[in-house]
Amino acid sequence: MSTTTTYVPSVSQGPSTEELKLTRRASRRYGLFAPHLLRAALKQSLVMLRPDIQWKNPVMFVVEVGTALTVLFTIAALLGFTSQVPVTYLIALDVWLLLTVLFANFATALAEARGKAQADSLRKTRRETPAFRLLEDGQIVETTSTALQRGDRVVVEAGQVIPGDGEIVEGVASVDESAITGESAPVIREAGGDRSGVTGGTRVLSDRIVVRITAEAGRSFLDRMIALVEGAIRQRTPNEIALALVLSAFTLIFLIVTAALWPMALNAELYMKDYLGLSEPVKSLGTDVPTLVALLVCLIPTTIGALLAAIGIAGMDRALRANVLAKSGKAVEVAGDIDTLLLDKTGTITVGNRRATQFVPFGDCTAGEVGRMAALASVADQTPEGKSIVDLFQRMPVNGVGGGQPEARLEAMIPQGAHFVEFTAQTRMSGVDLPHGVRIRKGAADAVCRYLQHNNGHLPDRLQEQVDAVASKGATPLLVCESTRIAGMVVLEDILKPGMRDRFERLRRMGLRTVMVTGDNPLTAKAIALQAGVDDFIA
Repeated sequence: MSTTTTYVPSVSQGPSTEELKLTRRASRRYGLFAPHLLRAALKQSLVMLRPDIQWKNPVMFVVEVGTALTVLFTIAALLGFTSQVPVTYLIALDVWLLLTVLFANFATALAEARGKAQADSLRKTRRETPAFRLLEDGQIVETTSTALQRGDRVVVEAGQVIPGDGEIVEGVASVDESAITGESAPVIREAGGDRSGVTGGTRVLSDRIVVRITAEAGRSFLDRMIALVEGAIRQRTPNEIALALVLSAFTLIFLIVTAALWPMALNAELYMKDYLGLSEPVKSLGTDVPTLVALLVCLIPTTIGALLAAIGIAGMDRALRANVLAKSGKAVEVAGDIDTLLLDKTGTITVGNRRATQFVPFGDCTAGEVGRMAALASVADQTPEGKSIVDLFQRMPVNGVGGGQPEARLEAMIPQGAHFVEFTAQTRMSGVDLPHGVRIRKGAADAVCRYLQHNNGHLPDRLQEQVDAVASKGATPLLVCESTRIAGMVVLEDILKPGMRDRFERLRRMGLRTVMVTGDNPLTAKAIALQAGVDDFIA
């Protein structure tokens, strides 16, 4: 039997789950020309004028060397040295060549700025959180997550954030991992077996666990995610590498051709001097170095070389506008070979957290009475589902009960001396024991049935059929009992995002097979898969 305790609301520590999720999703919302990205890219494009950086793009390196050469000739002309062309021609040529180099640098820098922005968004979720280290003598000392070392044991209770990656060595708890995985349904983590691993930044919803830290600060799962994003900031795609080799070959060929023009033009000038009997050689643009540089830039594939990075980020941004986070241009290219698409259910196919949508009464109970009992039993349930039950009761008008009542009205319905039973991963129930001996419990159907049988309660006929009927429609049934009888049922539903079936149909016409992946029971998963129109599901 579960232990009864007087309920005291726990104080959340560290960033909330919603804050973590919103920050994690922020990296997907940056537009292609977001002001902060443009500023960073413009600054970096100037830094990339350094030859040790520019040589990585052979085409643009040649353009930069040519630009430096024409600038020297412009300075010489301004100092009074003779020139075959006007100074204004040289200045205009310098400006255009410099803008060409800066444009190429800007395209590459913009791609890098986007990757860094994604990494920065992940860093914001990595905050310093309180940690309670368990010493060998059993004492608990408060510290911070950044001060923890590998092998330290920490105590984490309901409402607290797990301070670092680790393994549960004692206890079992329900953990909200939505900030990392996006899955709204809490997961059970317990000591021993393959469900003992926990991730720093996730939140314990119930019970108390002792975690042995397995990763020091800077080496956690979140840190590895950041390193992965930063390492993929500007991965060159196979096609880009192959194209760069071809462009380099063309550049070398045209460089040789252009360099050969100068002695040919000089020989022609000397020939014309002798042929015309002039005292001074005939000057032509063929021996004007800035003009030859301009010709070389026009001949070599400058535009393609400058736009290689821009092509990559254009594909990444197009995917981003469709809420697809591509970590590199390589990922965009590989996406063309995909034939099966695996989709998470919660937050992708459905709107988000499962919410209570209906109170179903059994016997002589009314929906309002079931809602009141379920809300009282959920006061000590800090899971999203428990909070949604309270919210539904406060909003629904049933025989004058509920109907948008403020939270204070619900608290006023709790008699003095009531004891709340908190939700735990072991019992999968929460409840309240009222002073006059009435005990109300709300929880998973099998858990409530076992509780009633243990207390010599009565189970209604065809109860399992009613539970299965709800589950077959893609909903999750929770039972509510009062003392030794089943009072009713709470229906939790995943709300499909609008237009999902049409989108899956479009993917099917494109030759893509869609598979939904979820932690729900197979019956519920099958119903949601049928509603959404996916080809298959894994539950």
